[in-house]
Amino acid sequence: MAMAASSSPHHATIALITLLFILVSAATTNGSIGVNYGTLADDLPPPGDVARFLLQSTVINRVRIFDPNPEIIQAFAHTGIQITVTVPNDQIPRLANLSFAQQWIKSYIQPYFPATNLVRILVGNEVLSTGNRLLIGTLVRAMQTLHAALAGASLDRRIQISTPHSLGILSASTPPSAGKFHGGYDVHILKPLLGFLRSTNSPFLINPYPFFGCSEETLDYALFRPNLGFLDPNTRIRYTNMLDAQLDAVFSAMKLLGFGDLEIAIGETGWPSKGEPSQIGAGAENAAQYNRNLMRHVNSGDGTPLMPNRTFETYIFSLFNEDLKPGPTCERNFGLFGPDLTPAYDVGILRPTARSSVPTANPSPAEPDGGGERKGAGKWCVAKEGAEVDSLQRNIDYVCGALVGLGPGCGPIQEGGECFFPDTVRAHAAFAMNAFYQAMGRNDYDCDFRRTGVITAVDPSYGNCKYGH
Repeated sequence: MAMAASSSPHHATIALITLLFILVSAATTNGSIGVNYGTLADDLPPPGDVARFLLQSTVINRVRIFDPNPEIIQAFAHTGIQITVTVPNDQIPRLANLSFAQQWIKSYIQPYFPATNLVRILVGNEVLSTGNRLLIGTLVRAMQTLHAALAGASLDRRIQISTPHSLGILSASTPPSAGKFHGGYDVHILKPLLGFLRSTNSPFLINPYPFFGCSEETLDYALFRPNLGFLDPNTRIRYTNMLDAQLDAVFSAMKLLGFGDLEIAIGETGWPSKGEPSQIGAGAENAAQYNRNLMRHVNSGDGTPLMPNRTFETYIFSLFNEDLKPGPTCERNFGLFGPDLTPAYDVGILRPTARSSVPTANPSPAEPDGGGERKGAGKWCVAKEGAEVDSLQRNIDYVCGALVGLGPGCGPIQEGGECFFPDTVRAHAAFAMNAFYQAMGRNDYDCDFRRTGVITAVDPSYGNCKYGH
């Protein structure tokens, strides 16, 4: 928790700039749109370039990776982007052993936290759909043991444990009000799993894919386009999109077990830009339309018919096409971006200034000003996670008063300035705090702000908004 700003000029800088990153994203996405970063490809850019691109050129502030890859985890250090790490399925039985779980936390989490904003560990992926009795039988125990290992490292309140499921866990999904889990799994696996999630304040993750559930007759229904909808005869509710129906079927199944209060998050969903000739709807235009409408819908606050007034944390699948994935053509073509980081199609996740000019994948590092390297060159002051908006506003008030006559001052965050958008307290505060750090000579203590700041080598500039260095 950030401490209140004081009158000292050295106490306002840090709580803002990591929060700038988070808030710049949140201004456009309500902070709930993430992306799945798969790596089954031989043409992907280096993780450092990916992290820099997401930070500077997109509004994505959540990323899920499919294994605890140290290079990727390290690449997101000091970006503020929330990272979810997945434990591969074959590790689940071993994680049921406390000593192994403790070692796993020591190896893959503690060396990178809190520099990398690790927020969740997913134990496996769609485990119940594998049919593997060993994996299914040890899943909940592995989650509990991993949570105990986090608690032993005093990280259990900072990092959640969950596991994502396919819609295959439902034995009935139509109509949505009649949704229920498969018998056997419901009481023996899912009920204790849901109880664990409730006790740890963690969400239930589901992977809905309307693409795989639609036909030629229901394509508009799957793509959120105008359609006649589907009437649930039990509730007399008419559904106008397939995603709502799928989510409500899961909700109904959870409610049957007494867990209707538990948060639901969307671990994966997306639409392929290419598929087999026989696959209905595959194509870039439909992919763009699905993902644009998805983002608008899950962040609207409308919720679903059975879960009104909710937003849903949602991870789009996927960041890149993965040319090494097996299966039909569509499996390799869910990517939002190409290997050169140019968009496959526009879904509205690029910052406005990046839409016409996507930055190069290998930006050159900051150079010192002429006459030799200066202290702090190539470094910026960023905020630690958790700063309060009121404190950030006080930082703006103080810093913008202190910087009168020094360089550009706070002009860029005034209306009409290059950094005015996004027009949020957090975004403006981040710029002001870094401006103070630079103007005062790049001393470490100029980025203290009551221990709410941190110095980073990752340039937070974006588009025409340039942070001094």
